[in-house]
Amino acid sequence: MNVGVVDIGTNSMRLLITDGTTELGRWVEVTGLGRGVDRTGLLSNAGIEDSLAALRRFGAEMDDAGVGRRAAIATSASRDASNREEFFDRAETALGVRPRLISGEEEARLAYSGVSAESRWPEPIVVSDIGGGSTELVTSRGGTSYVIGSVRLTERVMPSRPALPGELSAARALAAAVFAEVDLPEKALVGVAGTWTSLAAMAHHRPSHGGEPVHGYPLTRADLTSLIELLAPMTVEETAAIPALDPKRAPVILGGAVVAEAVMAALGVEVGTVSEHDILDGLAMELLALP
Repeated sequence: MNVGVVDIGTNSMRLLITDGTTELGRWVEVTGLGRGVDRTGLLSNAGIEDSLAALRRFGAEMDDAGVGRRAAIATSASRDASNREEFFDRAETALGVRPRLISGEEEARLAYSGVSAESRWPEPIVVSDIGGGSTELVTSRGGTSYVIGSVRLTERVMPSRPALPGELSAARALAAAVFAEVDLPEKALVGVAGTWTSLAAMAHHRPSHGGEPVHGYPLTRADLTSLIELLAPMTVEETAAIPALDPKRAPVILGGAVVAEAVMAALGVEVGTVSEHDILDGLAMELLALP
């Protein structure tokens, strides 16, 4: 049986269709649903319309694939938005299933489930999922969601491009403060979702947007420092021209790199590995296991 699962994130909409053995398709569209929600507490009209257009395409993909079961989850931006139910009403029409609002802790659990199902990770691992509005760190014992992500950090302290004097240092200080209490013995870091995969693609000069996968690629703290030094003096337009980056991620990828750097510093690791299996895979496994 084919299942279809959708992740409604702060910065992107994502779809996975699988039968549990074969991945039939994985799609991502950056729509910026959560732009401004940290300040206003509302999903913007533009973000809603762009996201619904993507979700209608996802609904059609699931129809064409003959999906037997489908599910959709919504994360950080929707948790913060007072108008989420109105958005969910329209998203349900687009997808054929109503989105389910999940907590940061459930987000972490699903991400770990999606990663750990693969046998390539021999050591105890800590999974990091950097989204637009939150970042999850999770081990086999459970996870924690931190209210910081690429969009939220950018909007709070680093909105200018190029970054103004003091903005980058303020962003690094804020990210470090958010993760100050992290104390995890696991030192095998696995990074999942669009920020980590985009950063790995840039570090390895791979055309990730519609190009080659970066599953299993290493990413070092030195790589992140170099990327931050590259991105900070660039305009959004210059950033969007980087071949390895989806142009729609250009406004917030510097913020994502700062968060990733802070995650590595908090864990005390110098290198992580990128996985393209994530929360979608964990959710698909749950659907396939239903009687």
